[in-house]
Amino acid sequence: MPSGKTVKLILYEALQFAALVTPVFVIMERFARLVRDVRSGDHTAYWLVVAVSIAYVTSVTLLVWVPLKYLLLRQRGFMAEITLRPAALAYLVLCTFPCFAILITSSKVDGGHRLDHFAELPVSLLLFCLICVDVIERIRPCKLTGPDPDLEYPGPVLTNLEQVTTVSSQLRPDEGQNGLNPVHSEVKNGITPGRLQRSNASPSQPTPSSRAPSTAYLYSSSLRPRSYSGHLSFLWKKDGRSEVFVETFLFWLDTVEMVRVAGEPAVFYTVWVFPLYILSFLSTLRMSITPDNPLLSFAGVVLQDLPFLVLRIALIAVFGHVTPLLYLLKNTLVTLTFIYFTYLTRLKLFRRRSMF
Repeated sequence: MPSGKTVKLILYEALQFAALVTPVFVIMERFARLVRDVRSGDHTAYWLVVAVSIAYVTSVTLLVWVPLKYLLLRQRGFMAEITLRPAALAYLVLCTFPCFAILITSSKVDGGHRLDHFAELPVSLLLFCLICVDVIERIRPCKLTGPDPDLEYPGPVLTNLEQVTTVSSQLRPDEGQNGLNPVHSEVKNGITPGRLQRSNASPSQPTPSSRAPSTAYLYSSSLRPRSYSGHLSFLWKKDGRSEVFVETFLFWLDTVEMVRVAGEPAVFYTVWVFPLYILSFLSTLRMSITPDNPLLSFAGVVLQDLPFLVLRIALIAVFGHVTPLLYLLKNTLVTLTFIYFTYLTRLKLFRRRSMF
């Protein structure tokens, strides 16, 4: 009987391969029906396009996908140290790019007759498969059964520890506690006489009341309790593996909205379909970067937010409110805050302490 790791590996590879071939077959079949309708029911053209799609899937599977997967499994340690995810990049080149190209071609083959009533299913299927591949790449190191300690939130993490001055160290040598000898008071409080003399010899030493309470112990910003024992403890249950799905869908939400705008009939049959699908594909290239890589933040602004901001302003100026203003505000805020906090705050003008 195969082990659990083998079953998980087979499951992940099968799901990724299904996500690779399914959008190609669906979108190519839709394009074949469009060619058949344009050519007045020519079934030869229909089956020719279907045969081309089968040949394409077979070729990329045998020549690119399978050899790449074999190399990734054999050199897993080496591939874990690089900043790119080769499998995700191969998926974008082999599946997402040709599907977007076929969608653009569909809008031009129709010739303005609008025989191809835009169906939302092929695009949703393509984006769903893209998200599934991203989820698999992110959750691959995790377990599928039982708790995963790698994704649990840690307890309080002590990052900085300062020596806290005790009350006895502030007493003068001639002051005892409750009539006791000063030396005994010092020993009782765990402080040697030499240490007491050093503390008294430095009058500039701050008292405990003058210390900033936030500087004694600094805890991690991601401080969250491990568990909660009570009647409502079931509400505190969480797992990082389920949050991967939520974060991945939110990661692709802006791209999904841009592709939806490209599917509007008023936009789909115009030249605006070219920049929409081209910029949408460029935004998907972020999937090839590992999630914990610092380059991902810069790539998100350069490949998505800044181009989408300019394109959305142009779309609203030409077609009206075909895209919600919420995404326009999102692109604006993300771009401006990234430029300000990453670059402008490093200038001398913004490093003056007199400023707020």
